[in-house]
Amino acid sequence: MTHTPLTFPLSNSFANLPDDFYAQVHPTPLHNPVELIHFNHRSAELLDLEPAQYDPDELIAIFSGNQPLNDAANIAMRYAGHQFGHFVPQLGDGRAIMLGETTNQRGEKWEIQLKGSGMTPFSRMGDGRAVLRSTIREYLCSEAMFALGIATTRALCITGSEDKVYRERIETAAVLTRLAPSHVRFGSLEYFYYRDKHEQLKQLIDYVIEQHYPELAGADNPILALLDEVIKRTAKLIAQWQSVGFCHGVMNTDNMSILGLTLDYGPYGFLDGYNPRHICNHTDPHGRYAYDQQPQIALWNLACLAQTLLPFISEDAAKESLNRYWHLFNADYQQIMANKLGFEQFNETSTKLTDALLKLMQLSQTDFTRVFRALCNVESNSDQSDTRLRDMFVDREGFDHWLSDYRAALKQHARADAERQSEMKLVNPKYVLRNYLAQAAIEKAEQEKDYSEIDNLMQVLQKPFDEWPQFEHYAAQPPQWAGQIEVSCSS
Repeated sequence: MTHTPLTFPLSNSFANLPDDFYAQVHPTPLHNPVELIHFNHRSAELLDLEPAQYDPDELIAIFSGNQPLNDAANIAMRYAGHQFGHFVPQLGDGRAIMLGETTNQRGEKWEIQLKGSGMTPFSRMGDGRAVLRSTIREYLCSEAMFALGIATTRALCITGSEDKVYRERIETAAVLTRLAPSHVRFGSLEYFYYRDKHEQLKQLIDYVIEQHYPELAGADNPILALLDEVIKRTAKLIAQWQSVGFCHGVMNTDNMSILGLTLDYGPYGFLDGYNPRHICNHTDPHGRYAYDQQPQIALWNLACLAQTLLPFISEDAAKESLNRYWHLFNADYQQIMANKLGFEQFNETSTKLTDALLKLMQLSQTDFTRVFRALCNVESNSDQSDTRLRDMFVDREGFDHWLSDYRAALKQHARADAERQSEMKLVNPKYVLRNYLAQAAIEKAEQEKDYSEIDNLMQVLQKPFDEWPQFEHYAAQPPQWAGQIEVSCSS
């Protein structure tokens, strides 16, 4: 069979900016044997890529960084960032290299980035590599988040080799091919602001508006309009995170996307037992990025972003924009939670029911995902208590009272149970990427070179609202050992 050489029409608009914005660097090849560990055909569609048309060895070579892509920019982006509240003036892509950007037939622009492709000028003391463990985690979770309807970077494939990488232990190297409309972060603007390079800062702002927010160009104050839009997108993003029990784990400003995407999957985790103070990052002992702190931290980060715009907007205007955050977040969050309970619009009743349910769940450490999925089966006209649902709570009498109030509210809503239950199952996932599921896939891959569990999880997580009877065990109560898994900034 004759294969077509793999090429992309690369435009490389970011690489057309001055050298201050990035460093040119070529990927460091992995040593043979290099293998394609997994390929995501859904993400391939974003690039109009039909893998069957190309030589598999060429796909492996290009997406491992071993073979150059046509007209590739090969750049590592510069940025700074507030890490755990402390400003770090020089960060940048320490293990990621952008090959360039391509526009698909639908007019969507996607940057292609190799994560784990070797050292860059921003690697500091690092080796520029990613390990198979962390690569599998980001690969699966970015696609899981997309399927949940949450804005995120995407993942195309994982390539790997036997090259040794030293972390807490010796591991093997892997490269993740990551896609995003833009990898510009809040920290990208901070880099220039704190160096008093206002000309370059304005150039970056203009670039972001031109490339990603062209509708704002005609606003009275496009830069203020940009801040408003980023606040709006970020508020929605965090509301969505909270509604599925997602903990990012390291919400530094260099991990906050200017497009409101979920960016950089490190020590993330989905809640098992509901604990609003849950800390998913083992290297965050004080809980700065605990689950219940994420909305407040998002505002803190947005204030850091607003600070970088003060050369071009007034402080009063920036404060006025930031003051809208809580209204936006609460409106988004309350609406999503009302939908999760089967109400079309949030109101005082749905909000009280949500708050009361979460208090009962906290008392019992009730599994977040399982309880909301189980509520999809509640019948409004029944007086019977679902034993399996009731047994999820320590305070069963308290739950009985809540369920009675819930059914009364559903009756007032006057919707047919079947219609409501069907719609609830479209917003309450049955499956999320729990850490123990990811760990099982990692161990099979590392110890046995068996990638079947990655494939199984990818199938399920790309349709998390479906029943998947053959994978029912993925929705079971997590095993006892699941709570002992620790993830950190190296995960």
